Parts: sequence; C-alpha cells; structure tokens
Amino acid sequence: MDKSGNRFVWYELTTADMDSAAAFYTRVLGWGTADVSAPGKPYVLFTAGGAPVAGLMQLPLDAAEAGAAPQWIGYVAVDDVDDTAARVRKLGGVVHVPPTDVLGISRFSIIADPQRATLALVKAREGGGPQAPAQPDAPGHLGWHELHALSLEAALAFYLPLFGWEKASIQAGPAGGSQVFSAGGEPIGGMLSGPEDAQASIWLYYFNVHGIGGALKRVEAAGGQILDGPLALPSGVQIAHCRDPQGAIFALIDKRIRVTIGCYQSQGPSAGPPDSEP
Repeated sequence: MDKSGNRFVWYELTTADMDSAAAFYTRVLGWGTADVSAPGKPYVLFTAGGAPVAGLMQLPLDAAEAGAAPQWIGYVAVDDVDDTAARVRKLGGVVHVPPTDVLGISRFSIIADPQRATLALVKAREGGGPQAPAQPDAPGHLGWHELHALSLEAALAFYLPLFGWEKASIQAGPAGGSQVFSAGGEPIGGMLSGPEDAQASIWLYYFNVHGIGGALKRVEAAGGQILDGPLALPSGVQIAHCRDPQGAIFALIDKRIRVTIGCYQSQGPSAGPPDSEP
C-alpha cells in the first residue's frame, strides 16, 4: 500500500450552479480554476498555487430530483474498490454508485455509512487519478477532516474496520472531546457526536486560510453564510463553519497561531491535528 492508502486524496463539490460556485470559492479561498470538461460532462479543477486541490461538477438532475443537495464529498484511496464496497454493505452501509471505471484515470464508488454520511472510494490507475495532498498546511489546501456523527460509537464501529483506521488521541474542543483517527500512524481527522437534532451524519472538510476574519468577510460578501465561529480552539488555531450560496457546508481553519493554553503548547503550524469542535 502506498502513502495514499486509506487516506483522503481528493475532494469534490457537486452543486446546482457551477459558475456561481466557482465564483464564490475563488473569491473566498483565492483558488484558480481549470476547465477539464469532457463532452457532455462539465468539470472544473480548483487550484491553489497551481496545484489541483478539488473538483467541481454539476449535481446530476436525477439526484436533484431525488432530493440530493449540493455537498462536498471526500475521496478515500483504497487498494480494491470492489472489495471495499462489498465490505461497506456487510458493515451496514449503502453503495450509492457501484464500482465504476473512469477511463485511464481511476475506479471509484460512492458510498454512505449507516448514519448516511457520504464518501467516495477511489483507486487510481497507474499514472492517473488523485494523489495524497503534498501541502496539507498550505493556504487553499485541505487542512482537516471531521465526521459529525449521530453516534460516535457507531461511526467508529463502521470506519475503523472498513479502512483500518486507528484511534489516536482525544482532542478537546468548545463542546467536548473529539476522537482523532489515524492512518498508518498519521492523524488525519476527527470524529465526534453531532448536534442532538441532526438528521444524518456529515463529513466536514476544513480549508486552510491565512486570516480567518478576512476569509469570513469574503464568505458573506460573496453570498455565503457563517454558521458558527470564528472559534479559537485550545491549541490556538481558529475555525469556522460556513455554507456556500448553493447550500453546501464547508469549514475554514487558520493554523498559523498556536499558543499555550493550559496543557496545550504551541509547536508551529505542523505540530499536529487541530483540536476538534462541534
């Protein structure tokens, strides 16, 4: 298994209005765009510093008619998409899109866990497909992954055997602890129980910014909504939850400021995962 194995390697926004979504995120996060559409299949790459960081595609009409809403989805690299999709079913999850080939690029599948949080599985073809991000702390790149679960225990019972993830530390946050999980010994995300009134679990993706106050001003100026924050976590990093104009939820994180608060000590931007929050 390479370094990408069982880690998040790609992120994709499906939305009701690609042009508006592109305008929003380029303004908020300073991303560039590259049109890589195929005939009848519009697709845009978001870039940070010239490097691809995420994809943008139209929400399929049949999915919208079935009640699907714009959302961000993360892709987890696996050794065998078919085998992993079969294990999803055995663990009580749902396979929404069966294992499918993207010619010369990858094989993928869209799944949901038993609490309805959506993810994608992906296996890159040789020389193609998404790779693990090389600059996880750089502005515009993905800085953290977080599952807000209806039941933390049920989430752990699904994801740990599915991907071989392991429990790491418990990180403090404004509303209690978050279970950090690791892949190959490297912390890559956190899981916590979501609000009591939540109807389904959701994966939340945190994009790095330098200056969270300015970023939140851009969110509102571009027609988005601030759901929560900015919040300063015990480690000193700052975070906020937002909704884009089409309704997709995302998060911002500023890792530059690390301070000593109680037992938490600053060690710089690469000191480890941010503490989690609700």
